[in-house]
Amino acid sequence: MGTTKSEFRSIVVFGGAGFIGSNWTERLLKTTDAKVHVFDNLSRMGARHNLDYLQKIAGRNGRLQITVGDVRDAAMVGRVVKYATEIYNFAAQVAVTTSVADPRLDFEVNLGGTFNILEAARRHGQDPFLLFTSTNKVYGNSGDGVVRALGSRYVASRSRGTDETQPLDFHSPYGCSKGAADQYVRDYARIFGLRTVVFRMSCIAGQRQFGSEDQGWVAHFLYSTLEGKPLTIFGDGRQVRDVLHVDDLLNAFEAAYANRKSTAGQIYNIGGGEENTTSLLELIDRVEELTGARAGYNFCDPRAGDQLIYVSDSAKFQRDTGWKPKADLDVIVKSIYKWYRSNRELFAPSRSERYAQAELLTPMRRVA
Repeated sequence: MGTTKSEFRSIVVFGGAGFIGSNWTERLLKTTDAKVHVFDNLSRMGARHNLDYLQKIAGRNGRLQITVGDVRDAAMVGRVVKYATEIYNFAAQVAVTTSVADPRLDFEVNLGGTFNILEAARRHGQDPFLLFTSTNKVYGNSGDGVVRALGSRYVASRSRGTDETQPLDFHSPYGCSKGAADQYVRDYARIFGLRTVVFRMSCIAGQRQFGSEDQGWVAHFLYSTLEGKPLTIFGDGRQVRDVLHVDDLLNAFEAAYANRKSTAGQIYNIGGGEENTTSLLELIDRVEELTGARAGYNFCDPRAGDQLIYVSDSAKFQRDTGWKPKADLDVIVKSIYKWYRSNRELFAPSRSERYAQAELLTPMRRVA
């Protein structure tokens, strides 16, 4: 993926200090000659740590620029993307629970912020490649047919995963905002000719993920078990998801860009597929076996908008690009565990307390 003199790449990564954004920025800095502009409001846990890490990688080569800002600021977004040849939009309100508690915030960030990015890309005339990460939540219950409990997981009468022909069915403000945003992204390709791609993603997991109860549940289960903190299982724990390693997602970004003549204007379901599924209860067993620690948990009522089963069918993207996931679930969990053990200082006295203090006490450097 290295650049050549005939291929100058000026890349803006919205949400570039988050889990996916920081991993993608690291990949770009290490494997390409692109100039990378990270745009982030630093609201996510671990964002400052991720920026420090990226600055160390970039050194003084002048290829990394950082702007602290919010995608709801249309003027600032417009200035940032003015000369971009590529745009990746990972900036989002990411939790269903937060969307229910504050639907206006969810709407303004996920839909309004995406609209600001699209308009800026349309107006600046550089014809940028634009990739937007959406969610499986746009499919609601995903039409799994008859679902029944079998041991520690649910199974569906329809065995295949969910593909892009599944009707949209928004079951939460989060699903509404992300689904409306991905339709705007698609329509800007059809109406205005922007080279846009939408990824409707399943569960993404891997290194540098600061998991919480609302987002990044694989990491959250692992960290809580290691720290002796009780887990809350919403529902009965038999809910099934497919999981994709973040490195495989980065490979998908590269594949979408490399094949942009065919991927532009398309929507793709991206996930680990049938081979990388787990229920919540099965993941707890896997974590306990790997770490030797005992997980404590209790059960609560299911959360609004939760899906009993969601498994991605990524066959369309595989046909268009040749991409396939490489990491299985054991590799995924072990990569998070390895990163945790190498960064224990980030998890004391507690993740929430540490980063609440950091937001108040540590001034952020802006790098030009």
